[in-house]
Amino acid sequence: MHFLTMLVAAFMVAIAPSGAVAQDISAPASTVDAAEVVAESVADGEVVIDETGGFEHFGPDRILGQPTSADEDMLASMTFQDQYTANGNYALWMHDAILLPIIFAISLFVLGLLLWVIARYRRAANQVPSKTSHNTLIEIIWTVVPVIILVVIAVPSITLLARQYQAPPEDAITIKANGYQWYWGYEYLDNGGFEVISNMLDESEALSAGEPHQLAVDNRMVVPVGVPIRLQVFGADVIHSFAVPSLWFKMDAVPGRINEKILLIEEEGIYYGQCMELCGARHGYMPITVEARSMEDYNAWVAMQPGGMTRAQIQAEDAAAAAPAPVEEATDDGTEEGEAVEAAA
Repeated sequence: MHFLTMLVAAFMVAIAPSGAVAQDISAPASTVDAAEVVAESVADGEVVIDETGGFEHFGPDRILGQPTSADEDMLASMTFQDQYTANGNYALWMHDAILLPIIFAISLFVLGLLLWVIARYRRAANQVPSKTSHNTLIEIIWTVVPVIILVVIAVPSITLLARQYQAPPEDAITIKANGYQWYWGYEYLDNGGFEVISNMLDESEALSAGEPHQLAVDNRMVVPVGVPIRLQVFGADVIHSFAVPSLWFKMDAVPGRINEKILLIEEEGIYYGQCMELCGARHGYMPITVEARSMEDYNAWVAMQPGGMTRAQIQAEDAAAAAPAPVEEATDDGTEEGEAVEAAA
């Protein structure tokens, strides 16, 4: 028994240093939980440092595109979100300056006409009803005026359609949004071809990060601001729809077919969207979070992704590959200089 006690004591002494070293190595430099620090900084509206390095994600103070609840602002909850693209601003102007006044005027005119007819041609005031069958002037008016109204609406409408489906320029950055059941994948075709998988955060994670529930995601779609983007949309399994209301962007993701449209964001910030095509049981859990950054920040983020390459790096590699190989000079006896050196050695 004494021998066994001595053996156990010797074994404990032998492993004690290694255990202490392992504990020292695995213990963090600070006693504060890193996750708590990130959650607190996000809740305070600060930027969050990405786990991969120096890129900093925007905090909730940079949220620009999101729905407004009726509790916050009843009027804002019933209209369009603020727009942050040229097409969105044009569409919002068309809605507010053209469509709403025309709709309001027509509604008031029809209501007034109806009340006038009820009062003027009621039985008590019109014992002998008129037998007029038609009126040429009135018929011309109610034909010409609607035509004029439709032309007034058609001009900005056709302009908006043409602007929405304008082809992206050749130097546009190509990003492909792949719709899966039930999450999104963002493929950066012009930056090495890597793909970022984006899933919805659960309620506790979203609220602790200061972001709206069912709109916050674990990996955002990072894009450059002020640069034309060729956004391609594809359905990997069923039909989805990529839509971000504050960017005036909506396009169906169809299996076996790639749809594309230009996207040009005017301001840095965070913009939320959702899948807007019924795609199965968890259709309501496919949020979209777009984070628009400066080109410098975008390149820094790309450089930290596995397989990510900036355009400058890709162009440098292509130039190096296309450069002609150095020509070896030949000696007087017909052998190449490299062979002569090897022979002399």
